[in-house]
Order: sequence, then C-alpha cells, then structure tokens
Amino acid sequence: MEVHQLEYLVAVADEGGFTKAAERLLVAQPSLSQQIKKLEKEVGQPLFDRLPRGVALTEAGQRLLEHARRVLRELTDARQRVREVGDQVTGSLTVGAIPTIAPFLLPRAVRAFRRRWPEVKLALAEDVTSRLLEAVGRGELDLAVVSTAPDAGTVHVERVGSEPLYLLVPVAHPLARRKKVRWSDLADEPFLVLHDMHCLTGQVLQSCQPHGVKLAVAARGAQLATLAAMVSAGLGVTMVPAVFRAADQTPDRVCVAFDDPVPRRDLCLAWSVLRYRTNAARAFGEIVRATVMAARDR
Repeated sequence: MEVHQLEYLVAVADEGGFTKAAERLLVAQPSLSQQIKKLEKEVGQPLFDRLPRGVALTEAGQRLLEHARRVLRELTDARQRVREVGDQVTGSLTVGAIPTIAPFLLPRAVRAFRRRWPEVKLALAEDVTSRLLEAVGRGELDLAVVSTAPDAGTVHVERVGSEPLYLLVPVAHPLARRKKVRWSDLADEPFLVLHDMHCLTGQVLQSCQPHGVKLAVAARGAQLATLAAMVSAGLGVTMVPAVFRAADQTPDRVCVAFDDPVPRRDLCLAWSVLRYRTNAARAFGEIVRATVMAARDR
C-alpha cells in the first residue's frame, strides 16, 4: 500500500468519479484506475461500486478511506514539523470563520498576517459554527474563528476574548440620539435577526430573556450585511457585534451601546488536538487575539 494510492482513493471518493479525480491530481485516468485496482487487489475487497454515473464507496472503501485520510494528515503534519525550524513561520494555512466574524475581523487579521509572513500560503473559508468544527475535526481546516462553542470531541475551543453587542438603528431613529439604550426600549421595535443556524441569533435572544424582552421579529436574513442594509432602509433595528461596528462606515445608521448589563459574546479559536499545530496557525491565532482587542477598544 503506497501513499499515492491513498491519495488516489481520497480523490476518487471526494470527486465521486475517476475522471474528476484524475483532473484534480493532474494524472492520466488509466493510471489512476490501475492504481485503485492494485489497491483493491492488495486489500482483497472492492473499494468502489462502479455505477453508470460515477462511483460509490463500498463498506470496505469507507473503512479504508478513514484510515487514508488520517495517514495523509499525519504525513502532512510530519512534513510541516520537519520544515519548521525554530520559530520559522512557513508552509500553508487554512482558516475558517463564521459569517458574523469573517467579513469584519478577517480582512484586518489577514493584512497583518501577510505583512509579516507573506510567504505562507493562506486559504480562507466561511461557514456556520457546526460545519467549521466538523471541518477542523476532519483536518480540512487548521484553525477556525468562532463564537461560543463547546469542545467537540477532538476539537479544542479556546476563548480569546469577548466583545459587546450594540443596537444598530437608522440615523434618524429616536434611539440614535441616546448615549445608551435600555432593554425596555426594544419592546415595540420591529427587530431583524439572522436565521437560526447563526449563533448570533441565539445569543441575541438569550440576552433578552433575563430582561423579559420578547422581540417583535420583522424579518430574518442570511447575512449581517443584509440586516444592516435593511436597518438603513428603515425596516427595523438589529443587534451587531463590536467587530461589525469597528468596520462599518455607513453614515445612515448608528451603533448605540446598551445600558448595563451590556450583552456580550465570546470570540474563540478552534483547532484539532490530533494534529500538529503549526507555527503559522499559532501566529495567526495571535494576530486574531490582537485584532479582537483592537476592535473592542475602538
């Protein structure tokens, strides 16, 4: 059993067929097919069911695929360990972030990171918390920037800071002139929230509960930028995190602070405890910490 055969197995499983796998790996399809057949002969079991359109893993293929992914991750980690000498920050880094963090915090973090370590090959992904943690666990992401999340199996979640939430209102709204808003001020306001898959929605609703505030939800959206645009249009108000406030330059809406107790959310980093955490991952994590502190103080 050879490493390139495991790479071929993973590629065929991911792409759902030999043709796309060969294109991804830049190899000839007959050569790839031959190596898969050799692998099947070695293990004594068919690994794929050949279907009219694509392929499907057999039970034996599914079991071997798990080991193949693990072996390839270990090899990648081993190569990275050898490459890194002392405090050198090299190699590649794949970072994920949730949608209520990615467009506001990541650009500043990426700029700071690339100024110091431009040779690191950096890739980014944006998704909701559950899918990011799954990707970290599978080894597809080196690091994820999320909000409140528990440790999940082999994924460690570390709190790096917290940030206040603000009420976002149109600039002509009566609350825009307030230095601070009271929880009771939300009672009659049409409120805009994200879909339930976003953790910010749960955090907003949880913040309201101790004060007996039941929000009058006027609309739901998939992106914080959409809700903010609807606030500018006068459709309602919403709650936004400090990283949004620090990045927002739109003059027709205003972020107003809450009176005590101020609602807050945690900001966290997540990584796999089974994988070697590279110098690049550690360095990016420190950049995120510094960016969180800067956004909080603005």
